[in-house]
Amino acid sequence: MQAIFSKQNKKKMRHLQLISVRRLGGNNAKAILKAANLTFQCAIGASGTSALKREGDQATPIATMRIVSGLYKPEARRPLGRMVSFKPIKINDGWCDSPGDPNYNRPVKLPYRNSTEALLRTDHLYDRVIILDWNMRPRKRNCGSAIFLHVARSNNQPTQGCIALVKKDLERLIPYLSIKTRIIVVN
Repeated sequence: MQAIFSKQNKKKMRHLQLISVRRLGGNNAKAILKAANLTFQCAIGASGTSALKREGDQATPIATMRIVSGLYKPEARRPLGRMVSFKPIKINDGWCDSPGDPNYNRPVKLPYRNSTEALLRTDHLYDRVIILDWNMRPRKRNCGSAIFLHVARSNNQPTQGCIALVKKDLERLIPYLSIKTRIIVVN
């Protein structure tokens, strides 16, 4: 699968139309991300990939996902991307991961009555976050929440189901991302 640059409006920076993520052979939690002529090693869910993604299974969904928007930690400065809308993460920003909640797989304000993930973290994983549209429309209970493209832990350690790149690789990729970019995760 090869990613292609858009040729619309040459005055604007070109955006990637297609990015592929393919699991590496002997390791469930490592993958290769290919975007046009860029190739990066990345981390995926500790359980590898799954066509039947479930909440808490630590798998990255086998799917085609769109980019919704971006977030960044304020002290990490705004990312250079111009084709994705980035907002700074506030201290009370969270993401609901409680399947029975009406706000399941949606951003919420903390403190929140049900299970959530705080988006302002003390580690650097959410210095830059690309929100992907996994299980958003339609939203199905228990089919997984908060599938992001974000900064990887040291040595590309496994994620809970997200796709993670070393910070310098993610920063290199962000300027080419747009809401028209598709991320395809294959087995």
